[in-house]
Amino acid sequence: MTMHAPVSFGAGGGEPYARALRSDGRLRLTDPDRPDVVTTMDVGRWSAAADRVDRSLLDDADGPVIDIGCGPGRMLVAARNRGIPALGVDVSAEAVAIAQRSGGTAIQGSVFDAVPDEGHWDTALVIDGNIGIGGDPAALLERCGEIVRAGGRVIVETNPDPLADRVYTARVMDADGHESAEFPWAEVGLDALHRHAADAGLVARQSWTVAGRSFCELMA
Repeated sequence: MTMHAPVSFGAGGGEPYARALRSDGRLRLTDPDRPDVVTTMDVGRWSAAADRVDRSLLDDADGPVIDIGCGPGRMLVAARNRGIPALGVDVSAEAVAIAQRSGGTAIQGSVFDAVPDEGHWDTALVIDGNIGIGGDPAALLERCGEIVRAGGRVIVETNPDPLADRVYTARVMDADGHESAEFPWAEVGLDALHRHAADAGLVARQSWTVAGRSFCELMA
């Protein structure tokens, strides 16, 4: 597998992601090739306590959970409250610090580098658009397959549009106009996820939509 250099969502430039984390603000994700298409990301939701939909993703966890791109750590706290061992991995120092202050266990780093207990995690979470990390969904899924145990699960939140399948160079901007450096990103709907999962050696087990959010469970 081709290793990727760590890339930081919303970092560089005016550091809008770190700013938004400190203020529970919103970010606008933009693609220079599609200036009329803007995705709004609610950092405040990521910073809030896990809601019913979030918590449901932990219902079938039979062992430790790793949250890829954990952000400020709401899923780590939700797992801890259920007595489930959990680790978050995120390239953002600000996000990791907030997760740790909230009581979660999180480390700063790239999923494409070695992670603790690699090959032994029961469940990997790739939610909140994090299938876009690195701009290479098949490589990210292949990496997740290495991180979980044999027979382990990878739960992916997909784009609401099942036909979405785009890799591009993105930027994010906060409400005050602070803009990040460019970073590779991807948008992946359910149809494309099935293809990328097959390329990564993962098997799609089930998919569902709840409260406007779409998910797919993959098996290693």
